[in-house]
Amino acid sequence: MGDKNEKNSGAGNSDLDPLLSLLSETESTQTKNAGNTSSTGSLTINAAAPSPLTESANSSLRQRRIPKWFKITLAAVVIVMLVPLVSFGKAMATPSNLSLIERGAEWMRDNGMGDVLNSIEGWHLLRNQPEAGGEPDREIGTISTPTTSVDTTAPHLPKPANVAVPFGVTPLENEGVWQQIGPTVGGAATMYTTQVRPDSVRTRLLAGLTWIDPKTASFEQFPGTEEPGGRWNKPSQVPLDRRLDLIAAFNSGFRMQDARGGYYDDGVMHKPLRDGAASFVILADGTASVGVWGRDFTMNPTIRTVRQNLDLIVDNGGGLPAPVSPLSRTTQTGAAPGQLVPGLSDNSDGAWGATFGNKILAWRSAVGVTATGGIVYGYGDGLGALSLADLMLRAGCVRAMELDINTVWTTFNFYQPTTPGDPASVAGTKLLPESFKGANRYLSPDARDFVAVFKRTY
Repeated sequence: MGDKNEKNSGAGNSDLDPLLSLLSETESTQTKNAGNTSSTGSLTINAAAPSPLTESANSSLRQRRIPKWFKITLAAVVIVMLVPLVSFGKAMATPSNLSLIERGAEWMRDNGMGDVLNSIEGWHLLRNQPEAGGEPDREIGTISTPTTSVDTTAPHLPKPANVAVPFGVTPLENEGVWQQIGPTVGGAATMYTTQVRPDSVRTRLLAGLTWIDPKTASFEQFPGTEEPGGRWNKPSQVPLDRRLDLIAAFNSGFRMQDARGGYYDDGVMHKPLRDGAASFVILADGTASVGVWGRDFTMNPTIRTVRQNLDLIVDNGGGLPAPVSPLSRTTQTGAAPGQLVPGLSDNSDGAWGATFGNKILAWRSAVGVTATGGIVYGYGDGLGALSLADLMLRAGCVRAMELDINTVWTTFNFYQPTTPGDPASVAGTKLLPESFKGANRYLSPDARDFVAVFKRTY
């Protein structure tokens, strides 16, 4: 029995040996480190060794440390994003007569996103082209002829021939018939106006035309707050002290970065003039004409203003008419007939702008000169470069150039005082009531340069 118990006891101890060995090893380790330990109750803590919690925190910090390259990249991205945001915010906050949408569009063009904006505009216009057929939803109306206040007649051009309606179109009452508008000068008319369908397809639309006599009216270019840029001695509106003589005003050309031409006014060459460019030229005596720079006009002391925009859309190959002297009682003759410029239907070389192509129908405007030297402004909705040129040709132009396009920028207004002798009472009337901008445009600072028309005084 005793031997058996001893054997069993030995066997039991043998089974527990691994546990006893582990306990013995732990006790031995604690004994070795006794000089470096402190006891709290039954829990022994090694002050020299880091706690598991501290190790975990340090490991987490090491994992969260941001690389230097990432910090530099992030700072660069923030700066790159901040610059346009500040620029955009400044553009939105700067006082202007432009709406927020218009300011946003101008900012995009100024910051290399013009192609994106052009694509958006082109996409929108293609899906909103004017419908074919139908009749205009308004009458053209009759304009009362101003009363002649004097018996003598100042030098003037003969009244222009009426404008032909498109082939196959039955004319409305007063369609294409020039009606006198605005004040007279020495008994002679300063302006005539009419409206006519732009083509034989979109017969719901009416384009507007105004013929201006440079013998009884004078022209002057005014800069805008943004176009053509730079600093000028002129205001960006018709000044109050000149409004009693103001009879009309109309939009100028494209933004200078898109005009494919230059700008010269009162001795200041803001942007170099391009040979071959379509040019609206104003002389020191206030007369005006349209032609090709370098062929019909070259710089000389009599030239006050040159505003270029793209290439001609109607051309007679050069020669007469040059600007007419306001004091001359003779009428120019001998100018060759105008012709549609080749390539208008495809715009293959971009000569008439790359905003959204010249086949897309939109609001477009133009200015031209007749064989006798009269100045004609035309504009309207649903026009391509070709139909705009045809409109100006039917109005008697021998040379014509496209001006600005799009709903926002095309404007022609007549002006007169509502209280005789009070320049502050001068108010505008739109040539086309459906045009976008207000009738008093150009009586307050405007973003774009424009042409003002004043009655002459003798």
